[in-house]
Amino acid sequence: MSAEKMDPRSGVSNGSGPVYEKEENNLSPEDLSEMLAAGTKEVHEKAENTQFVKDFLRGRVRKELFKLGAVALYHTYTAMEEEIERNKDHPHFAPLYFPAELHRHEALARDIEYFYGPEWKSKITCSEATQRYVDHIHQVGQEDPVLLVAHAYTRYMGDLSGGQVLRKVAQRALKLPPTREGLEFYQFDAIHSAKAFKQLYRSRMNELDLEVETKKKLVEEAVKAFHFNMEVFEELEEIGKTIQEDVLDAGMSAHGEMGGDISKCPYYTAKMAASGGTAYFGQRVMAALRHPTGQVLFATWFAALAGLAAWYLM
Repeated sequence: MSAEKMDPRSGVSNGSGPVYEKEENNLSPEDLSEMLAAGTKEVHEKAENTQFVKDFLRGRVRKELFKLGAVALYHTYTAMEEEIERNKDHPHFAPLYFPAELHRHEALARDIEYFYGPEWKSKITCSEATQRYVDHIHQVGQEDPVLLVAHAYTRYMGDLSGGQVLRKVAQRALKLPPTREGLEFYQFDAIHSAKAFKQLYRSRMNELDLEVETKKKLVEEAVKAFHFNMEVFEELEEIGKTIQEDVLDAGMSAHGEMGGDISKCPYYTAKMAASGGTAYFGQRVMAALRHPTGQVLFATWFAALAGLAAWYLM
C-alpha cells in the first residue's frame, strides 16, 4: 500500500499522510486487544515498579545507564524488526506491518551514535539479559511467527504511550538539546496522531483470524515479553551499583517533597493518596507549588501520570 493511499476501513494512512481517528465500538472480552490488556495488567504494574523505572520517572536518570538502556533497546528492536521483515507476509502478522510508522532500530542507531560517537558499533555490546531477550525473539520469529504479535504489541504500543513521557523526563534530566538528538527513538514522525494509530493497530489485531487458544498463547507471550524487559531493568540496576553517582536530578528525590511514588500508573494512585491521607497530600502539593521549581516538577509529574494512564486506556 502506498504512503498516500488511505486505509478504507479506518481512515488512517499507512504512511505519512493525514491521520483520522476511528471510534472503537462493540469491543468484547474475547477481542485480542482486550485479552492482552487484561492479561498483562499485573505484570505491567510490576514492570513499572522496578527501581530503574521508578527512578527514571522521578527524573533521576544516570547518563551511563540511559546509554546502556539505549543499547539494549537497539539490540532488542533490531532482532524484532529482523523477524518482522522475515514474516511480513505471514497472514497473522501482515495486517500489523507498519515499518515506516513503527520501526525503531535505525532511530536507536542514531541515538547511540550521538552518545558514543561515529565508532559506536565497536564500543557497544549486547548484555546477557538483552541477549536472552534477543534469542527468544529470533526463536519465536522462526518457529511460531504469530507470537511476534505479542512482542510488537508490548513494545510499540508502550512506546506510543508511556514512552512519550519518558522522552520528556530524559530530555530534561540529561539536558539534551531540544532538536531531539539522543531521543530519536521516541519520535514517530510518520504518526500524526498516536491515539488514532493505536486504535487502528488494536482494530487490526482484533480482526486477525485466530483461535481462542492462539489468543491465550499470545497473552502468555506478552507476559514473557514484560518479564524479559524486567530482567533488562534489573540488570541495569545492578550495573548502576558499580558506577559513580552521576544523576542529573530533574525531579523530587526519592524521599523528597512530594512523598508519593509517581512511577505508579494512575490506576493505582488511589492507593498512594490513601496511604498519605488526603489533607496531608494536599498540604504537600500546595507547598511544592509555591516554589517555581515545584511548579515545573508538578507539571512534569502530571504529564507522566497522564501519559501512563494512556497505556491502560488504549
